Amino acid sequence: MGEIYPVIAGAETFYFEGNDVGILISHGFMGTPESVVYVGKRLAQLGYTVLAPRLKGHGTHYHDLENCTKEDWFHSMEKAYNVLKRRCSTIFVMGQSMGGTLALHLAHKFQSIQGIMLINAALTIPTLEYVKGSTEPRFIDEGTPDIKAKNVHEITYQKTPLTAIHELQNLMESTPAILSNIKTPILGIKSTIDHVCPPENTEYILEKIGATKKEIITLTNSYHVATMDNDKETIVEACHQFVKQQEKENCFLLKGSGKNY
Repeated sequence: MGEIYPVIAGAETFYFEGNDVGILISHGFMGTPESVVYVGKRLAQLGYTVLAPRLKGHGTHYHDLENCTKEDWFHSMEKAYNVLKRRCSTIFVMGQSMGGTLALHLAHKFQSIQGIMLINAALTIPTLEYVKGSTEPRFIDEGTPDIKAKNVHEITYQKTPLTAIHELQNLMESTPAILSNIKTPILGIKSTIDHVCPPENTEYILEKIGATKKEIITLTNSYHVATMDNDKETIVEACHQFVKQQEKENCFLLKGSGKNY
């Protein structure tokens, strides 16, 4: 089913043209590209081509989200990946919260992805455990976004559809099974205090993932929506260094193979 409601101003997909290294960024559950636009703009300033799609059902109305499945959200990511792939020779994928979960599934499907960057990735959300298997209420009131910085506004919904929560839970529960098959280099970024996704989520992913190249960074001055919080510049710098390192190693491997490109 298609979306019925118009896109909220500021919640649109964004794209910045840059070099041949593409970075695909996914926002999280109930969020929009607005939540990652600072990081996206800064990475674009560093020369990268950046695309952040609006996941289906997000940034319009919660009635649209009610009709969405985890496959819809993954398709939004996959479609954006294919767009970026036509423009760039190298692709990295970054995700905030559920966006990080989707990034893992994307890297599992497309092994040509050169690196994964997770920001407070979602495998468990303890505060939503009580609605597992529930058939009511239809909607749950949404609280204030988990951001430590003052006077920061995130575009989100005031209510969360129960059906969408169940889709999110199904997505998270399906993720541990694929981790050992993901060999892509990974950077895990976690907040020391996260009231939505415990930092142990990131630790578990880094422990279980099949990649040999993995790094973890801890943010001490941000909560869950870290891309809008006090440590957002730390995220930019960490991701920039991670991408540069992978590019350097890939270039070395190509030279060592004796192939000309």
